[in-house]
Amino acid sequence: MPTYSYRCTVCGHAFDIHQSFSESALTVCPECDGLLRKVFSTPAVTFKGAGFYRTDSASSSSK
Repeated sequence: MPTYSYRCTVCGHAFDIHQSFSESALTVCPECDGLLRKVFSTPAVTFKGAGFYRTDSASSSSK
């Protein structure tokens, strides 16, 4: 289940919550009943090095 970050536009309360893809986004702050917004950040996956392209991992005998 993915983790989503939310921040209230009224009081600034920020929190993370585990939600399935089928669940609706939260809209009400649990602290002050203000409007919540999703906080977007960069993904945690980073691809570095060789082997991520078809030509990197193919051997010369399989061509």
